[in-house]
Amino acid sequence: MRVARAAGLPPEAVADPGALPAAARSAIPLQQDGGAEHGESGLTVAIAFVANLVIAIAKSGAALLTGSASMVAEAAHSWADTGNEVFLVVAQRRSRRPPEPGHPLGFGREAYIWSLFAAMGLFVAGGAVSITHGVQELFAEKGEGGDYLIGYIVLAVSFVLEGTSFLQSARQARKEAASMDRDLIEHVLGTSDPTLRAVFAEDSAALVGIVIAALGLALHQITGEAAFDAIGSILVGVLLGLVALVLIGRNRQFLIGQEADPRVRSATIRALLALPEVDRVTKLRVEVVGPRMVTVVGDVDIVGDESESRVAVRLRAVEAKLMASPAVVHAVLSLSAPDEVSIEPSGEPGASQPV
Repeated sequence: MRVARAAGLPPEAVADPGALPAAARSAIPLQQDGGAEHGESGLTVAIAFVANLVIAIAKSGAALLTGSASMVAEAAHSWADTGNEVFLVVAQRRSRRPPEPGHPLGFGREAYIWSLFAAMGLFVAGGAVSITHGVQELFAEKGEGGDYLIGYIVLAVSFVLEGTSFLQSARQARKEAASMDRDLIEHVLGTSDPTLRAVFAEDSAALVGIVIAALGLALHQITGEAAFDAIGSILVGVLLGLVALVLIGRNRQFLIGQEADPRVRSATIRALLALPEVDRVTKLRVEVVGPRMVTVVGDVDIVGDESESRVAVRLRAVEAKLMASPAVVHAVLSLSAPDEVSIEPSGEPGASQPV
């Protein structure tokens, strides 16, 4: 079947290797629209871009006025995040292109390629720059501190703006997580939408980084030791590096091919068995090929004992029903051999079945 709405699964549930919406545990509706999720992700990225751009400009000015190493690290972080949002916009747009003869599975995996670029940018422009500058400041000659008040004001405003962006990404993630019966962090790490994961992770790191920078600035002011400020810059860099590595790892896993969660596989089996044409399912593989997009490959036994040509027509009809789902980019079903063992959906969500 096509990767659009395989087996009638809701788009996020089918595509995500994480969890299954409660509604899909019994009857699974076929025509559901994934446009709402795409629109929500677009809004999340747009808010993050505007917030990060304003913050990056403000932090850069504050870094010049205060001479704070932590503020320099924060400025580098915000500029990296701003550039990353551009990559995420490109990821969203290019991954939504429909399949074509040269690319029958569509372009969904482009989302992970551009999101991987964004994560690498965060690692280099954010993490590496912050750590390098912090180490340099540790061994630099001690200088007079700048206007600390400006630094505190910029950090406070940045916290509010970053918090606004974070609340939007958290709201989207929480809504999707609730529909799939999993907690917030599990959903963020497991979702097939790399833009949501990137914005949530970057905003979370930004809020923690602002607190670290504020502490470094305060300790510098109180003690007169610039080392505290430099250490703050290093800690911000380490934080960004760790977040970037997590994002790089998740995008890599989706790029090399990741099978959907066993709960999703079970729901697909149930959807197939619910079709009057299907008697048995003996083999099934559901693989994520993009944000809220999957391919389905399997073997089924068609009800009745008809001629080969008639069975082929009925098999194509089953594939068409699967491809009626916006989450299914492609579906390929073959006939089961008489001696092949049937597979059944798991009794408990999350229990694995052999492929």
